[in-house]
Amino acid sequence: MTSGKPTIDDKVLQYESFISDVLRRDLQKVLEQRDGAYEKIAQYLQLKNTIKSVQETDSKELKTDIDLGCNFYVQAHVPDTSKIFVAVGYGFFVEFTLSEALTFIEKKTSQLTEYTEVLTKDAAKIKANIRMVLEGLRELQGLKDLPETRRREVF
Repeated sequence: MTSGKPTIDDKVLQYESFISDVLRRDLQKVLEQRDGAYEKIAQYLQLKNTIKSVQETDSKELKTDIDLGCNFYVQAHVPDTSKIFVAVGYGFFVEFTLSEALTFIEKKTSQLTEYTEVLTKDAAKIKANIRMVLEGLRELQGLKDLPETRRREVF
């Protein structure tokens, strides 16, 4: 840079660093948030199935194995299955009857599903931005357009 103006190579490097430092990191964050929401949905659906099976058997007691973490299980005895504690977020648990818990689970899973749809749209926007910057780089460098068969997805 003798004249003080950035050259095309400098601009290309700036755009490439923007893609790798900002856009790809943002995309990774959004996809991780979406995966976490899908994981919560799966846990709520598993709880829903467990509640339904308890209701179908109509038993007042329950013996089960509880995962303490790292696949370390202990046996547990539940003397009264008419009520259940459900994690509602931020470390809080609420005691519900089984029917109340099912209602809560339905609302929570629909809320989480809407959230995953928003995150999916955000991820698509970020992918489009990455694609746009890559097209800008292609034009900046004067490269020819690749045929559709040789193109690949960004992620």
